[in-house]
Amino acid sequence: MLSMTTDVLTIIPLIFKMLRLHVEGIAKNQIAVYDPLRKWMDNCYRGVPLGGLGSGSIGRSYRGYFQQFQIFPRIYEEKPIRPTSSHRGIDKAGIGSWDWKLKEKNCNYHGLFPRSWTVYDGEPDPEIKITCRQISPFIPHNYKESSFPVAVFTFTVQNSGSTPADVTLLFTWANSVGGKSELTGNHINSRIKARDGVHGVLLRHRTADGNPPVTFAIASQETGDVRVTCCPSFAMGPSSPGGRDQFTAKDMWDEVKKHGSFGEAAGGAPNASSGPGSSIGAAVASTTTVPAGGTRVVSFALSWSCPEVKFPAGRTYHRRYTKFLGLDRDSAAEQLAHDALLEHMEWESKIDEWQRPILQDKRLPEWYPVVLFNELYYLNAGGTIWTDGLPPKKTSFASSKYGSTTESFTLDGFRAGDLAVDGILSAMSTAEERLESSSAFGAALLGDGEENVGQFLYLEGMEYHMWNTYDVHFYSSFALISLFPEIELSLQRDFARAVLLHDPRPMRTLDGLDVPRKVLGAVPHDIGLADPWFELNAYMIHDPSRWKDLNPKFVLQVYRDVAATGNVAFATAAWPAVYLAMAYMDQFDRDGDGMVENEGRPDQTFDLWSVSGVSAYTGGLWVAALQAAAAMARIVGDPGAEGYFLERYKRAQRVYDGELWNGSYFDYDNSGGATSKSIMADQLAGQWYARACGLEPVVEEEKARSALGTVLDYNVMRVQGGAVGAVNGMRPDGAVDASSLQSKEVWVGVTYGVAAAMLHEGMPEAAFRTAKGAHDAGWGRDGFGYAFQTPEAWTSDAGGGYRSLHYMRPLSIWAMQWALSPPELHWDLRVVPGSVSAVASPAEVDLAREKFEKVASMLRLPEEVQHKGYLRAIYQVLRQMLLPES
Repeated sequence: MLSMTTDVLTIIPLIFKMLRLHVEGIAKNQIAVYDPLRKWMDNCYRGVPLGGLGSGSIGRSYRGYFQQFQIFPRIYEEKPIRPTSSHRGIDKAGIGSWDWKLKEKNCNYHGLFPRSWTVYDGEPDPEIKITCRQISPFIPHNYKESSFPVAVFTFTVQNSGSTPADVTLLFTWANSVGGKSELTGNHINSRIKARDGVHGVLLRHRTADGNPPVTFAIASQETGDVRVTCCPSFAMGPSSPGGRDQFTAKDMWDEVKKHGSFGEAAGGAPNASSGPGSSIGAAVASTTTVPAGGTRVVSFALSWSCPEVKFPAGRTYHRRYTKFLGLDRDSAAEQLAHDALLEHMEWESKIDEWQRPILQDKRLPEWYPVVLFNELYYLNAGGTIWTDGLPPKKTSFASSKYGSTTESFTLDGFRAGDLAVDGILSAMSTAEERLESSSAFGAALLGDGEENVGQFLYLEGMEYHMWNTYDVHFYSSFALISLFPEIELSLQRDFARAVLLHDPRPMRTLDGLDVPRKVLGAVPHDIGLADPWFELNAYMIHDPSRWKDLNPKFVLQVYRDVAATGNVAFATAAWPAVYLAMAYMDQFDRDGDGMVENEGRPDQTFDLWSVSGVSAYTGGLWVAALQAAAAMARIVGDPGAEGYFLERYKRAQRVYDGELWNGSYFDYDNSGGATSKSIMADQLAGQWYARACGLEPVVEEEKARSALGTVLDYNVMRVQGGAVGAVNGMRPDGAVDASSLQSKEVWVGVTYGVAAAMLHEGMPEAAFRTAKGAHDAGWGRDGFGYAFQTPEAWTSDAGGGYRSLHYMRPLSIWAMQWALSPPELHWDLRVVPGSVSAVASPAEVDLAREKFEKVASMLRLPEEVQHKGYLRAIYQVLRQMLLPES
């Protein structure tokens, strides 16, 4: 009862405010971070999605449906689109087998991102085995083909019979992106001019709601054994009645059933556009004869081209792949399909080279490599956008930010002697350039000779619409730094720029405060939503400028990335932001002991779980960040700052250990409150990151092993026998900490992070036991069915109710791989015990302290003014009654 009541008290005020904001946003045509009214499909049919990185994604279920279209920012079309599918027809000894239904017992699906295998064994003919291999160009350390929106389907047909078999494989595609635009008309299909044996169809789609148009291409390659024919257009759906001039889906199906291919006249008039209310599709048929006991291979390609990315505020960018294929949609779609058919074997060879050592690593349990690779689906299907790195396209005055911004600016380039129109246009251009220079565009921090690989965005989750949510990226970033380090550096440059920005425009948080959108020195919670890089912090539950984990996480990630890449230019460019981020945190050290304190609110990534005073989570991150800042200072040649940060690191380390260590684990916090003694699964996040960075540990090894052993005993094994992962909070009496919604949840990404910490401490059995629960619950045969849609959280009971499907944090499983196979770090800059600095003199350290304190004093926030309404006042009183602090 206490759990239910406190849950309600925690979330009801937020739910009411979210609903109100959602309704207000609809009225104002604004987009919402979270839509509380949308019901998400949590079916268990999802499979490996299609495409590379950041150019749109298309999902494909293990049943063969194409669904989950993510072509445009934040728009997610879940329902399958028919007739986007492949079909098989076999004619052997005059017996046709087109009209058949699959028997599931003869079909198997295997997913290992970025590939999948669907095996039809004896379907539709008992002597025929067909294997469809799906391949997308997700190639680590490749920044060209990995940006391509294309996939290849290679069918291997084996005939174990004693007679030849004529086999036709049919690939159909609807001219649709999901949603209402399918029936708006003026969509056009046309044949692709054959080249290198590649035949296919272009499907040009005019979208609705102001989204950019899209062109699809489907194609197959003729060989000596394979003949390809096309049906460029057929009408489908209830509004397609047929008739003399209309070639319908039934006509298409009847023709390929009868002939095994299409004639030249199939598809009706070339380049005819669809009418309003009608829907059209296209088909490519590949026919081959498989000899008795023989094998034939047939490949199809699917590509899509939408070169422009348009955000709700009006700015438009070009995608990364346009750097190589240009801005012409039709040309790019055709080229992508053509090149994929010719080059996919090379892609697959590189994918094999990357995955094979991990798959063959005898140290690893069988389940681990599968979930390690499959969790990477989110880098493709997490709403990902990868731009060419250039500024947004210029927009007209009417559609630009001038009409909606509350930021003040002046047309100060206008002189009285100018011609009126010329002068006004010139001044407006100057004003726009000045505003754009105040963006979080990290390309400005690139050093000489460094390649601009573009800007990268991905959503916190399909339900939580914020780009590059930073407290969560702290966990998921191990995937990027391991596989695409230049993308990771680009993202960190954006946040380094963001730290240096100040945006005084007011925003109202859900806890009733009017706060500046972005404060100088504070790391933003996210890079925005409606206008990323220009309007930061879409998050609005609490004031992100008062979060205590964002700044330490920034410093730790920057140092880790420097250590992993050895990029001194990046370190030098990011150093001012690192220094400012550390100085900003000084205001939260209330008693001057070197340690920051939480403020009795949920001021960190667990944003519904309050914490007060010195805390295991934030405190550990702060101690590790002080050491990382000292190491950064050494790299950039600032011995005074190095000495100061080392000195403060040791002070904070003593406070952390002295205030929180209880002989077995580190207390949740030192406030003496009702939950202070809770056992937090993620209590050693700072220790984990220090180890991952090659720094000195935050706590002694014996204490770390004891704390993690306690987590294994309580948070993992005492809940469902370890079958669901690590519960965030447990009480010393063995009960789940039910003080908040989040304390009693299992967070998949946190579970993998805890397992990574265990690996760093030499506890592999505990690590894999902890992580296995998350795998079994999410991906296992008898689990909750969350494959390729891993949520942020599920409940600790047997029901496995989820919160926030398709979430970023579970990518933290790559932190386990980082611990298992540590990269060769370029900077082994550990603190030497007993020394302050090997370089700085006491006078230099004192001067550095004076400078730091001066900067810190200039960054202090004003005293907070609470705006408590009637409902909130009741909520606070009831919460204090139910959760009194002892």
